[in-house]
Amino acid sequence: MGEQNRENLGSRLGFLLLSAGCAIGLGNVWRFPYITGRYGGAAFVLIYLAFLVILGLPVMICEFAVGRASKKSMAAAFEQLEPAGTKWHWYNGFAVAGNYLLMMFYTVVSGWFLKYFFQMISGKFVGLSGDDIVNVFVNETVGNPKTLLIWMVVVIVIGFGACFLGLQKGVERITKIMMSALFVIMVGLAIYVAFIPGSGAGYAFYLKPDFKALVSGEHGLWDTIYAAMGQAFFTLSLGIGSMEIFGSYIDKKHSLTGEAVRVIGLDTFVAICAGLIIFPACAAFNVEASSGAGLAFMSLPNVFNSMGPVAGRIVGGFFFLFMSFAALSTVIAVFENIVAFPMDRFGWSRRKSVLINFVAILILATPAALGMNVWSGVHFGSHIGSIDALEDFIVSQNLLPLGSLIFLCFCMHKKGWGWDGFIAEADTGDGLKFPKNKVVQFYLKWIAPVIILVVFVAGYFDIFGAK
Repeated sequence: MGEQNRENLGSRLGFLLLSAGCAIGLGNVWRFPYITGRYGGAAFVLIYLAFLVILGLPVMICEFAVGRASKKSMAAAFEQLEPAGTKWHWYNGFAVAGNYLLMMFYTVVSGWFLKYFFQMISGKFVGLSGDDIVNVFVNETVGNPKTLLIWMVVVIVIGFGACFLGLQKGVERITKIMMSALFVIMVGLAIYVAFIPGSGAGYAFYLKPDFKALVSGEHGLWDTIYAAMGQAFFTLSLGIGSMEIFGSYIDKKHSLTGEAVRVIGLDTFVAICAGLIIFPACAAFNVEASSGAGLAFMSLPNVFNSMGPVAGRIVGGFFFLFMSFAALSTVIAVFENIVAFPMDRFGWSRRKSVLINFVAILILATPAALGMNVWSGVHFGSHIGSIDALEDFIVSQNLLPLGSLIFLCFCMHKKGWGWDGFIAEADTGDGLKFPKNKVVQFYLKWIAPVIILVVFVAGYFDIFGAK
């Protein structure tokens, strides 16, 4: 269990792509475009980018710093750094629970994208009407327990298979290949879509801010600001140690501020690029950009069909392949966090941890898959809904913001690790240094935690308030 036996990442590129892979997921390529569509386009994107910098960046640096200084996963990181007699380590169990809960529904949704990739390239959607395409999603995918379980198992096997091969040979190498392919596919699709007649209106909606609509739109200024804040926060998977684990695997050659900026840059590039594919395509084929979470499954196959039987299958296949890579990169990264926990806490071998967690996730993810069909009667009230929605609510509305608050307070306050310990770790190595003036320190110590609490409370109002 000693530090000398701990695995490390083989390269800086591996660290950057792994961290970005964890952040880049369905929040970028699935949720970001439809939420941008719902809240009015370009003006929303600008507010989102601002919150990414003032909230996402400092919390990510905190997670990296805790990981690198402790050389432990969330199993023991706080215990390693906290002052004697303090109880910061009580959060450890909640953090790892967050990773399990996230994967309990995320593996099911990831399976949708893999299924659609194979169906798209096999020609399943060629010649189908709009109603038929909706039926494929509602009845043949979400409504079919056998299908959901099979694809969920495929995702779990791929994820733990990468972890089983080891940190460098499995997790790092496979994520490098997937992320490189993801960037190439996205850029290719964005260029292709630009040449489709009628796509111009989509670019105008996405890239030309309409600040008047922010105030006079159906959602209003506050709702839009809150939604942008929430999206910036949740897209980076902060607060449950998903980033902390990769900090624990890297050397001290580069400063953590520079590394976090690069990871957030990659994350943002993918989110923006997803919009550059989806909005012009929607405009060209008269698909409603604000049509919600089903956009990728119920609207876009129509777009691909209208490109012709051959081109549509190729472009659609690549689209769902990049969606699958985005989802799987997060699955592999979070699985690595789950696998590392008992390795650090109980001294388990990687093999033992992978096998036990593989069985655990298979069992734990099954209720979310069945909750969409066989167990759809299991309901948690009108405000939350199904089993997967409950799991998402616990993670997104509770553990991510409160966990981020804990990381921030731990790094900023004397009763935790403290500002001096944090700055010393963050600034070790070459590259961009963390700003150390009193204004930044005051902001991170007192104002940023208030912003996070506002997100947390506003989330509850958003879900449980009068509709």
